[in-house]
Amino acid sequence: MRIKEIQGLRALAVLLVIAFHGKFLSGGFIGVDIFYVISGYLITGLLLRELKETGSISLPNFYSRRIKRLLPSTFLVLVSTAVISFIVMPSSARANLGRNIVAAALYVSNYVFAWWQNDYQNLGATPSPIIHFWSLAVEEQFYLLWPLIILIAARNSRSSRVFKVLAMVTLFSFALSLFATSKFPIWTFYSLPTRAWELGLGALVVFARDLPIEFRRLRSASWLALAGIFVAAFSFNENTLFPGRAALLPTLGAALLLFLVKELPPVLSWVFNLRLIQWIGDVSYPLYLWHWPALVLPIYVIHAPLSILQRLGSIALTFILAGLTHRFVENPLRHVHKPFSSVIRLAALGTLIVSILGVGISYSSAKDLQIRGIAGTTALKAITRLPAIYADGCQVGKTATTSPPCVYGDIYGTKSIFLFGDSHAAQWFPTLNSIAANGGFKLVVLTKSSCPAASVQLADQGAFRNGPCQLWRENSFRRIQAEHPWAVVVSNFEHYSPPNGVADAALWWRKGVTSTMVRLHALTQHSIYIQDTPWPNRDIPSCLLQEKVASCAVSRPASEQWLGQSLGSTNTIIDPTNWFCSTSCPAILKGIVVYRDSTHMSVDFAVHLDPLLTRQLVSAKVLKG
Repeated sequence: MRIKEIQGLRALAVLLVIAFHGKFLSGGFIGVDIFYVISGYLITGLLLRELKETGSISLPNFYSRRIKRLLPSTFLVLVSTAVISFIVMPSSARANLGRNIVAAALYVSNYVFAWWQNDYQNLGATPSPIIHFWSLAVEEQFYLLWPLIILIAARNSRSSRVFKVLAMVTLFSFALSLFATSKFPIWTFYSLPTRAWELGLGALVVFARDLPIEFRRLRSASWLALAGIFVAAFSFNENTLFPGRAALLPTLGAALLLFLVKELPPVLSWVFNLRLIQWIGDVSYPLYLWHWPALVLPIYVIHAPLSILQRLGSIALTFILAGLTHRFVENPLRHVHKPFSSVIRLAALGTLIVSILGVGISYSSAKDLQIRGIAGTTALKAITRLPAIYADGCQVGKTATTSPPCVYGDIYGTKSIFLFGDSHAAQWFPTLNSIAANGGFKLVVLTKSSCPAASVQLADQGAFRNGPCQLWRENSFRRIQAEHPWAVVVSNFEHYSPPNGVADAALWWRKGVTSTMVRLHALTQHSIYIQDTPWPNRDIPSCLLQEKVASCAVSRPASEQWLGQSLGSTNTIIDPTNWFCSTSCPAILKGIVVYRDSTHMSVDFAVHLDPLLTRQLVSAKVLKG
């Protein structure tokens, strides 16, 4: 029996997610958690009802219903998104796109995307148009295992045992989520074991509904539950440590609304029963499937973030596509009567077709870059390759608090130069490695992903927490103090977001750089700050694949004048802007692609800058003329 109030709650959940991805609501991602609680409630209620009426659970019937309910719409959106993405996305992106399509078809995309987001270089990148399939993968994995757990627990028809087993699974998952959220935030966010408690919470509501309670007396608690959901939706953001403890607010709110679902206050029940709200609840699944591709794919067409009107237009298109999908695909096919064997064969065939499509797209990925004005082709692998310190383990990752020895250049040299900073310091490694080797210096690398040498407290972002960064920075200072190098070269990405509560971002950054350079002045003969390279803020190799070379140039950035005023004459400041730009900053200089991605210069261009940086270091008396 369909309960209209639950459809209303579904509508609320999907609207929160769309508002979040449309950039209208900072914490709307909690809509996924509400979906999980609803799913756990409905699926467990269905399974327990069948167990009570028949003494068992028909796994073929259960899986058949799930397949007919979910897969047709899933495959339609996957194939449509794959085809459109193939057309509008750069050919260099097809390898990842194809892999993601296969992962989504096999319902393992949650782990694929967890792996993708754990690579710091993907921070700020335009995400996959099917990244939202991660939550569907979690739910399908749950559907696969949950009836088996209930069947095993229900031996001898003891309902009390079923409750105890489900409660233990839920509590274990919640405890694991609490433990892992701060230590492995990305894997915790995407994994079934750390998300299962949200679905399990909905399952426990089924048992709570059987308690001898006067529900009408608790009716007012519905407003408290709804308030919890909206507080989370408006106060949470992408820096909220999630799921963990924070997820209790929206999930307990959803669970309480389900607990009181038949006794909601009249006003709330009236809102949930509105025809529009009911329709949104009915189409919530295809609405969720379509909304993200509709918001992401236009970015690849216009090569810029969407405006408010464009986002609203994409959302309007989502509702149209969802309505059509529900009417002509989802609703008709879910009621088709076919034996389980036929359903399985059709599902396997559909999965195979989508997987083959994904593999084909992956193999069509561009491997060479043909650029007008440059003879022949340039291997994309050569353009996008990383400095050697990445393969050597010297560019340390997000959890590291110390750097390994990492000595390059002339390893027998009597003097040393230290390279200190984040990946924008690491991009100078090919240049400095050549300079150090030719000048008879050791080059010691102290670089860490997304962790500047500037003494600033960063805002936590996803898997990247500020604590290890600060500890690594202090340990690096200690090492510099202990080895007292001839020179320390510092460089940073200069566009970090400050933590909440910082009113003046420029002043925050200025103080951080000044603090670091003042400390270094006492620890070395020469403290050198290389200002940040111009920031294209678009993937240059992908741009060159899609557009004319001239359109991939970026505006010339203004040099920061405050550095000279703040650091005085005690440090050497090198501004590399003129090495990249004249009136604009072209994507290709001297026949070399300048950037390997949307922010870092290519290895070949870093080598090209050797004589220019050498001249600056000679002028600063770090090197002999």
